[in-house]
Amino acid sequence: MLRPLTRPLTRPLARLRYAAEQGARVAWYAGHYAAVNRLRGPVTRPGDAPFQPTAPIPKLPDILQSIRALFERDYQNIEAGIYKAPEVGTDPRKPIDKAIRFFLDAKKVDERRMDKRHSEVNIGAKAKHFPRYYLQNFHFQTDGWLSEDSANLYDTQVETLFAGTADAMRRQALVPISEYMDDKDQRDVSLLDMACGTGRFLREVKRNWPRTGVTALDLSPDYLAKTKRALSKWGRTRFVNAPAERMPVEKASQDIVTATYLFHELPPKVRQQVADEIARVLKPGGLFILVDALQTDDHPSFNSLLEFFPVAFHEPYFSTYLEEDFEALFSRAGLSAVQRQTGYLTKMAVYRKS
Repeated sequence: MLRPLTRPLTRPLARLRYAAEQGARVAWYAGHYAAVNRLRGPVTRPGDAPFQPTAPIPKLPDILQSIRALFERDYQNIEAGIYKAPEVGTDPRKPIDKAIRFFLDAKKVDERRMDKRHSEVNIGAKAKHFPRYYLQNFHFQTDGWLSEDSANLYDTQVETLFAGTADAMRRQALVPISEYMDDKDQRDVSLLDMACGTGRFLREVKRNWPRTGVTALDLSPDYLAKTKRALSKWGRTRFVNAPAERMPVEKASQDIVTATYLFHELPPKVRQQVADEIARVLKPGGLFILVDALQTDDHPSFNSLLEFFPVAFHEPYFSTYLEEDFEALFSRAGLSAVQRQTGYLTKMAVYRKS
């Protein structure tokens, strides 16, 4: 008697499961954020002028509505078969272990912030092998990008900053990839992820298109090593330790290039160099997919949050990023804007090489 009810209930049950998983995720990382705020020193450091936003601070209901809209779009994409539902961990010890390490490090991060120490990694042999702009403690994080500990902490730090929404924001870049793959054999498609970090986004790419050849490129050997581990179950993967502005990648060899949260970490001059490199390695008709922080007036009610970001964290290039004209920048490199959308605190833009 109950059997005929199984199919009609499948969709509501799937939605409830998704809502429960993502709701728990938001609660977990929002709890991290609230705890860190209680533990850290004053937002205004000694000797600094108090932060005075030029725009109103968004109200909590507006923030929650934006988060709900992001998750609604994410679920609709999953339900439509555009990409798979996110993985859910089954070992409760892992998030607890990560949380412990995160909170132990958070005190060091705040001490660094209060003392304005953001160049601790620009010392010794490391200084000879990396660009000067890279040798900083971005976000005041321990070791900058240059240690295994930093790589292990990074995902928890990012999810805490975005209250558990970072993965959902990244997943929006899977939509144009899916559209590009629609009439193609995935085995014939090559994808390069610049500044791949810990491999969080590339893992989603390989989960959905396992036979696509991917190249993971990052300047940090420690983060690249973590990406290797994240992708170890799949073949057709290549790992390149190099800067995005000088990629040892063949000309016109890539169908898709992606960059997630890279451009706001780059000096203005380097942004153009990276754009030129993207155009060089893309095939004619290939896509570049940009995922990064919102810019000024992308979501006007969030402008004050964007102003606050470089005040609370060491983000030396964020202010210029907020005003960067990316359509002009990529146009100079030979890429045309195709699509643009926002989701909570992130924007996704697609460009095509003619």
